Amino acid sequence: MPESSDQNELGEHIEIITPEKYGGTRIDQLLVTLLPNHSRSFIQRLIKTNRVQLNGEPVKASVVARVGAHIAIDVPAPISPTLTPENLPLDIIHEDADIIVINKPSGMVVHPAAGHTSGTLVNALLYHAGGLSGVGGELRPGIVHRLDKGTSGLLVAAKHDQAHRELGRQFRQREVKKEYVALVWGGIQDGRKIDLPIGRHRTERQRMSTSSTRSRTAITEIVRAEPLDGLTLIGVMILTGRTHQIRVHLAAIGHPIVGDSVYGGTKHRLAPRHRTVASLSRPFLHASRLAFKHPRDRRQVEFRAKLPKDLRCLLRDLRKQAQP
Repeated sequence: MPESSDQNELGEHIEIITPEKYGGTRIDQLLVTLLPNHSRSFIQRLIKTNRVQLNGEPVKASVVARVGAHIAIDVPAPISPTLTPENLPLDIIHEDADIIVINKPSGMVVHPAAGHTSGTLVNALLYHAGGLSGVGGELRPGIVHRLDKGTSGLLVAAKHDQAHRELGRQFRQREVKKEYVALVWGGIQDGRKIDLPIGRHRTERQRMSTSSTRSRTAITEIVRAEPLDGLTLIGVMILTGRTHQIRVHLAAIGHPIVGDSVYGGTKHRLAPRHRTVASLSRPFLHASRLAFKHPRDRRQVEFRAKLPKDLRCLLRDLRKQAQP
């Protein structure tokens, strides 16, 4: 039985001290026995997503638990598979019978998750389109790729399964061109490639890290750079699509994105000449260009979205300040 359990709207945190009679048991088998309300497959998903820690470290299913070992489990809150279409405003860049390209605003979550069961892009798309592909699952219909909540810009969704599968193939094979605009701290030159694997942070589960023990290949390229008196406006291309990739990579090389409170780009870095950025309440990161082959006829298509008003105004003021 669990030693302690703390449950709230975000999920349940369970702590277990390995009993003597289960010493030497594989961690997955141990949890299936001690947590009878959860299936074996659910336990395995928790382990694979680093939601199970043994003595403070992420663990593999095959690891054996010793007597007295401390096990911590973060169980996400269950989400109803029922999605409600919502009449939310959408900035539609392109739409046809197969796909819909959206210019997502900052602050909008892409799909329902713990703590965000309504007001998402999926809710809005269901209202607008009436139906989306089912390949992504009950909670992610039509969603081929994602943008972070604070990131604005271009995102393509699939209206039916064939379109979803073809777009998914292009993303997996790195055929899709994704370009972003970011404002970072410090001076950085274009032409730089960042090739650092990314995985879930060992102890802070909402963050990603370049020093994770379970990392995946991640490649980011700086394609343009405009110096702005201690800051740099850059164009960024990503060859992979890891969670928080651009934010993690830029922070890892000492140039976090302005306004990114998670990865070190917030107001504590402000110098007197940078007071203009104090009002920014989200990362200065925008998905500005998206190019891929149309899933129906394979013709190359490209879409662009200019910076939203809050970022344009900030950039205008910074350029004025940077003038001699």
